[in-house]
Amino acid sequence: MRKKSKRAESIFISRGRFAFVITCLALVFCAVFARLYYLHVVRSDASIQAADKVRNKFMTISARRGDIVDARKNLLATSRPVITIGVDPVDFTLKADSETFERLQKAAEILKVDFQELKKKCHDNQDGSRWRKIAENIDENTYKKIQDLKIKGIYGNRNYIRVYPAGRLMAHCIGFVNKEFQGVMGIEQQFNFYLKGQDGWIETERDGKRRELTHFRAREVKPTDGMNVELTMDLVIQEIVEKEVRRLAGEYSPKSISIIVSDPNTGYILALANYPSFDPNKYNQYDQDMLRNRAISDQYEPGSTFKIVPISAALNESLVGPDDVFDCNAATMNYKGKALRLPKEAHTMGKLSVREITKKSSNKGSAQLGGLLGENKLYEYAKLFGYGEKTNIGLLGEATGTLHKVKDWDGLTITRLPMGHAVDATPLQVHCAMSVIANQGIYMQPQLIRRIYDKNGDTKIEYQSKAVRRVISPKISTLMAEMLSEVVTNTGTARRAQIEGFKIAGKTGTSQKIINGKYSTREHVASFSGFFPAQRPRLVITVVVDTPRMKGVGYGGIVAAPAFKNIAEQSANYLGIQTDDKFEKTVAWKGFQ
Repeated sequence: MRKKSKRAESIFISRGRFAFVITCLALVFCAVFARLYYLHVVRSDASIQAADKVRNKFMTISARRGDIVDARKNLLATSRPVITIGVDPVDFTLKADSETFERLQKAAEILKVDFQELKKKCHDNQDGSRWRKIAENIDENTYKKIQDLKIKGIYGNRNYIRVYPAGRLMAHCIGFVNKEFQGVMGIEQQFNFYLKGQDGWIETERDGKRRELTHFRAREVKPTDGMNVELTMDLVIQEIVEKEVRRLAGEYSPKSISIIVSDPNTGYILALANYPSFDPNKYNQYDQDMLRNRAISDQYEPGSTFKIVPISAALNESLVGPDDVFDCNAATMNYKGKALRLPKEAHTMGKLSVREITKKSSNKGSAQLGGLLGENKLYEYAKLFGYGEKTNIGLLGEATGTLHKVKDWDGLTITRLPMGHAVDATPLQVHCAMSVIANQGIYMQPQLIRRIYDKNGDTKIEYQSKAVRRVISPKISTLMAEMLSEVVTNTGTARRAQIEGFKIAGKTGTSQKIINGKYSTREHVASFSGFFPAQRPRLVITVVVDTPRMKGVGYGGIVAAPAFKNIAEQSANYLGIQTDDKFEKTVAWKGFQ
């Protein structure tokens, strides 16, 4: 009997062990229950979201970025569709037959891929994959040929690449987009909100192996194409300007060049070019320095082009008349009871009238006119002409220039500012100041954008020309135009800007660059800013050449004035601007009628 009891005890677990096992199982059950309660009750929202994230798949459908065109609808920036073609091996295998493989053979020829490799991608679905890439960067025509084959399971995903058909033309104004299709500079950046559009998306479900269940597509939102932007710029005039930039660069090897052309009556920019430049199609191949829009970012002392400020201001304030005479040989001038030293002249001037001061670009004469105005008035008019503030053209990277407040002036500023020293300006600021004279004394807002419109051509936002402020009276602006036209004569500083058949008004500038805190005798900025026809202005053109390399001094009249002439002549022919004689005859004929 004792042997039997021992055997029975070996067969059955002791009561202690049994209780221990039961207790462990109970604890495990409680833990699992608690976890399930936590996930499904306490964290139910989070759990649902996590499950949906695993089960659901979102696919982005790229929106088409809007176009940028010039004033004549020439395409400057556009989005070209590119297609990635892929295959769903599951769908393909279900319908695969001899005819299907014949079509697949044709597809391989169209796509220029190996047929056997293509066959393997399409037919091998052992891993359960629902997408394999076949070819990428396929154009619309090629994709249509593939679609026409009607091969089950082969389809394409459409994306876009940004293309700039005009290449370097207007590059600094247009800008470019990065790999994420976001505008980085220029119009592309400033108007990115309107251009980019709104991406669409597709929501589908996936099975346990993360394979798309195409028959369970829940929602699909179509993309909204971006708006289009129409510029004020003209591609033909831009080409004329760029050609001249290339000539100047080849002849003088300068550090930089900026040229601006605009309509003074509207403030519309017709052309804007810089050297060095870049091709936005290959923007990542250029140094950052070449991407800078120097017409709005680079600052320099404008020199004699600034003289229109004290001259027109003194006339506008009735402090002088055009025939009042000043001693331009004088060494000093009396200002507030002090004898202030006058700046040097390039050569002896003698006594000059205000007209002659303008024509011969007298430093001493301009300084004396500044003295008549006084510090506050001179500063006020400089501000009115746009110096010391951004033009607000609508591009990032614009500099304000430098125009010191009167309280920060030293004892010589009143004599140096009138000749364009002690002030820094961008080429666009100089351009806008000259435009005041060309536009009957009114400062116009410079503009690059005419309108924003949709794919149907309907205008959504229109940008009207904007008069900012009156600077001088119409009478004085007319007088200034007449006086500036004498600058562009055989005896003026800008004789090389003359155009047969047209009266030209303008001002040369030759400013010494400040190197290591001192004015350099070797490095200059040569400039010319003017307009034509002088009595009925149609175009304002400003040329700025930084450090032209040549024998002697690179004067504005030698370097920049001929560039003005070349651009003006070609632009006049393109726009059909009548010569002065023809215009007068036309007016006379209409009056006779």
